[in-house]
Amino acid sequence: MLNLQQRINILQLLQKYIISEDFSWLHTKARAAENNPWFIPEFVNNAVQNIATGFLEPLALNTWIAAYNIPEQTPHPANIGITMAGNIPLAGFHDFLCCFIWGHKQTIKLSAKDNVLLKHMAEKMISWNAHIADYIIFADMLKGCDAYIATGSNNTARYFEYYFRKYPHIIRKNRTAVAILKGDEHKNDLEKLADDVYLYFGLGCRNVTKIFVPAGYDFLPLLAAFNKYDRLIENHKYKHNYDFNLTVQIMNQQFYMTNGSVILSENASVFSPISQLHYEFYTNPEDIYKGLNPEEIQCIAGSGKIPFGTAQYPGLSDYADGIDTMLFLKQLTGKY
Repeated sequence: MLNLQQRINILQLLQKYIISEDFSWLHTKARAAENNPWFIPEFVNNAVQNIATGFLEPLALNTWIAAYNIPEQTPHPANIGITMAGNIPLAGFHDFLCCFIWGHKQTIKLSAKDNVLLKHMAEKMISWNAHIADYIIFADMLKGCDAYIATGSNNTARYFEYYFRKYPHIIRKNRTAVAILKGDEHKNDLEKLADDVYLYFGLGCRNVTKIFVPAGYDFLPLLAAFNKYDRLIENHKYKHNYDFNLTVQIMNQQFYMTNGSVILSENASVFSPISQLHYEFYTNPEDIYKGLNPEEIQCIAGSGKIPFGTAQYPGLSDYADGIDTMLFLKQLTGKY
């Protein structure tokens, strides 16, 4: 296998490639959008850009790597089976990156919803160095691996827990994000919050699906700021969800607010359907945290937590479910 510096060099080539106008890459992104109506070009490009600038930027990448004392040559690499989600473009790239940096082998089961982009990226890396083909394998089923990383719903997590129980594993379940507003946010803040809500049609585990607002909150500026994403209603799948959820609100005689592209509904649940955003009033901010289940929350925007507009732009150390993937892989180094 390539040594650590060679692996880093390959990733630098990958960074340059995915921000290029190379015809084969442009064609691949177009195919990904054709394969999944939720992967509109705007959101595919957004995901790719975040990988290029957030994950593969040389200074950030090297600083992140340095924290783990990765050996130059990985002794006895493990074979990591990875089941990837397909809710947003390249949702599993961070797991892929972690395994590649450690020099472990990885057998990847891609989601049928997102089986174009990462496969092409891996093929490109192999074209730069043929040895990589022995360390990145795509499969329809995961068997015979030394350890597993699996991402899915709460239902599939139970399945993963059973089948991977005898092996070292990371199993991820349903998560979402919430935002806490103070009521004095500027228009720019609310437009950034719109990014947290609308990016990827709200399908990501870091998308804000519920907001907490102070008693007496004026929703009009928020709804006006959310007009930034009015265009999404033109997507037929999103509009279908919007029309269905609006009908449910009307038939159940529920109070709701809308700007024509998102439905605001008062609801205790932190999970909301596509095209709908839940809200809850508060008087004491501390009560919010007492009511949240840490097992359901990926991140919190506002109120001294992550800034509005950054939920869908995680850094290298923003590990899903708060589980350090790099430490997990470090513990497997030299054991197989």
